[in-house]
Amino acid sequence: MLADCDVDAANLYLLLDPVVKSASPFYGLKKATINKEKCLGCNLCLHLCRYDAIRPGFVVDPVLCEGCALCYHACPCGAVEMVDHVAGHLFHSETRYGPLVHARLGIAEDNSGKLVAAVRKEARRLAEEEKKELIITDGPPGIGCPVISCLSGTDLVLVVTEPTFSGKHDLERVLDLAEHFGCRAAVCVNKWDLEPENTRAVESLCNRRRVPVVGHLPYDESAVEAVKRGRPVILECSRTMEKGILALWDQLKVLLN
Repeated sequence: MLADCDVDAANLYLLLDPVVKSASPFYGLKKATINKEKCLGCNLCLHLCRYDAIRPGFVVDPVLCEGCALCYHACPCGAVEMVDHVAGHLFHSETRYGPLVHARLGIAEDNSGKLVAAVRKEARRLAEEEKKELIITDGPPGIGCPVISCLSGTDLVLVVTEPTFSGKHDLERVLDLAEHFGCRAAVCVNKWDLEPENTRAVESLCNRRRVPVVGHLPYDESAVEAVKRGRPVILECSRTMEKGILALWDQLKVLLN
């Protein structure tokens, strides 16, 4: 079972060419709306809104509205209502590599952590229904709410880094986060041959933290060209890259077992 949890910038479907079997709306925080038949025109909501979401004429801008409900509670005549707001969509698709659960968050929408949780919940439900033993999740970058939502309850986290100072710094932050939530972690160094000295620094860091380095992938123009053509890298990369990816997968299977 595949799950794309990078909902803020979902792109795995571009490579897997999925056929959508079902789609459902994802509801974020409720947004305010003003019933003009009840409104007394006191301007209290307009003055209280810190997000300038209420415009003259008592029209609520759904992009600016954060769903805090202050206007709803403050309105003396009950003219403000909090209504459901579609913030994105959740999809169940089929690919040549297996079923895929993915999502798309709307422009300028929040609650991506909640949407990640919805993707994972649906992936687990389908995995149990179709008797799939493994869920492979494409997680988002960083250490924010979507990543935290993605880490909880996982058996193994593969952190992909690059041999740069910023890559090493970000790696430490992600490993700290995984350790905080009790997640086992492994590391893959991508483009390791561009800076062998920094690669050794990454390996030293992982050794100190007792985190296995399970893969070293070289810089390869064929990988870039494959992505440009919308094809999975493993299908069109060089033999060297292919061997590196397969060796990485073999190491991950050992850790999972």
